Amino acid sequence: MTDESDNSPPESDPSTAETSNDADGQLDVETDTGTSTGPSDLDDVILDNLDAGSDDPSDEASRGLFDDLLEGEPIFENKEVLRPSYTPHKLPHREEQINNMATILVTALRGDTPSNILIYGKTGTGKTASAKFVSEELETTSQKYEVPCEVEYINCEVTDTQYRVLAQLANKFIDKNVKLIDDRIAELEDIRSRARENTAAALEETAFDSLDDIEAEIESLEADKAEFEEVPMTGWPTDRVYSSFFDAVDYHERVVVIMLDEIDKLVEKSGDDTLYNLSRMNSELENSRVSIMGISNDLKFTDFLDPRVKSSLGEEEIVFPPYDANQLRDILQARSDVAFKSDALTEDVIPLCAAFAAQEHGDARRALDLLRTAGELAERDQTDNVLEDHVRQAQEKIELDRVVEVVRTLPTQSKIVLFAIILLEKNGVHNINTGEVFNIYKNLCEEIDADILTQRRVTDLISELDMLGIVNAVVVSKGRYGRTKEISLSVPTEETEAVLLSDSRLGDIDDVQPFVQARFDN
Repeated sequence: MTDESDNSPPESDPSTAETSNDADGQLDVETDTGTSTGPSDLDDVILDNLDAGSDDPSDEASRGLFDDLLEGEPIFENKEVLRPSYTPHKLPHREEQINNMATILVTALRGDTPSNILIYGKTGTGKTASAKFVSEELETTSQKYEVPCEVEYINCEVTDTQYRVLAQLANKFIDKNVKLIDDRIAELEDIRSRARENTAAALEETAFDSLDDIEAEIESLEADKAEFEEVPMTGWPTDRVYSSFFDAVDYHERVVVIMLDEIDKLVEKSGDDTLYNLSRMNSELENSRVSIMGISNDLKFTDFLDPRVKSSLGEEEIVFPPYDANQLRDILQARSDVAFKSDALTEDVIPLCAAFAAQEHGDARRALDLLRTAGELAERDQTDNVLEDHVRQAQEKIELDRVVEVVRTLPTQSKIVLFAIILLEKNGVHNINTGEVFNIYKNLCEEIDADILTQRRVTDLISELDMLGIVNAVVVSKGRYGRTKEISLSVPTEETEAVLLSDSRLGDIDDVQPFVQARFDN
């Protein structure tokens, strides 16, 4: 007999459910009606409880966090179409430049070396998009006619040294060669397998006379594969990296177009050694041919090149002029048809985006950013349409984001100078001159233990901030007292100050008031 006081379950509230395991180990639920339900009925009980809702306020908050945001209908059909990385199937108002590129590169499809091309134009004029479009067409056509032609893209703003460019190119061709070898070995192994069953029939349509010849070819390919060692991103001598790239690109017959985007950044950082080596490769290559397509925002970057490099690199030049407002409108219309739901844009959105971007030297990238950001703001407002007001908000947001990024990446000394200007403006000083800035700058440097530059160098830093559009510095004549610069901010004060104070060194300053009071100290 069992002791009920020890083993009996406590009395349960008849309104609550009690669970127990039956002899088969199945979970039963005992409800307030006293009936027992098996596992098939358990789901219904749980669903009923969920439908009844929960009194826990945390459940409500958790449920509504994203559900509320998802309630509105999306405005975008395909937002990626509005990003700079997207290559459209058609590029309005760039037909002439595209045809010029195609005319030059068509020789690659005949197995000849195309002339090197330099493409110039301001940011957002369609240079990269057009070059990528032509390159994709070139590779597609080469496959159609079974002509070995390849295009390799390198962004020199990211890959900005000779070592990195050569290493990245080498590894791309090494990967392609290894895949080619693996495919050929698989093909030979299939022939070998069939030849073992019926040697004469299997070898009849091949260039092999025996199984031994097939084995020898497989061994030769495996030896080639073993020689292709991936180039590390650092650590090798540059001549070894170049040798690996040279061997990889010359492994079999092909015409290679190397597209160097932002080529001026590579020259600025590493000189013209890379271009010199690439432009003179063809005289040494046996199987392949290499052509260079350089893309630059700077029309004058070739002025700094070695004359030999300049003459070989600039065989053909194509200039991309800025877009006007009407052309930008056509581009935006073509992209918006794919990017947005039908009737999502009010009729004044695209003209306004085009007008704003036309003021920025015809920058299509800026126009697309404006349109995308306006759409995102409209979605956050949970409205059915993108309005003119959303475009104006997007313009302010993009401008502020640009300012934040520029200020965040300034050198420390430039940040201190800018901080001094902000302190003066916030304390009601107008027509700020260089001397006042320098006095506060010195005090700030002493406070954070930074080197103090000369007043002439601080004046140069103010000029650089002026060029970036962060301040406005105008030279004013003071008659017999000489000339001075009158300085004012061109960016939002509060946001700019917040970015500066996020720098750990400037953020250590507790009280800036004494520095402002000392602005007229001699």
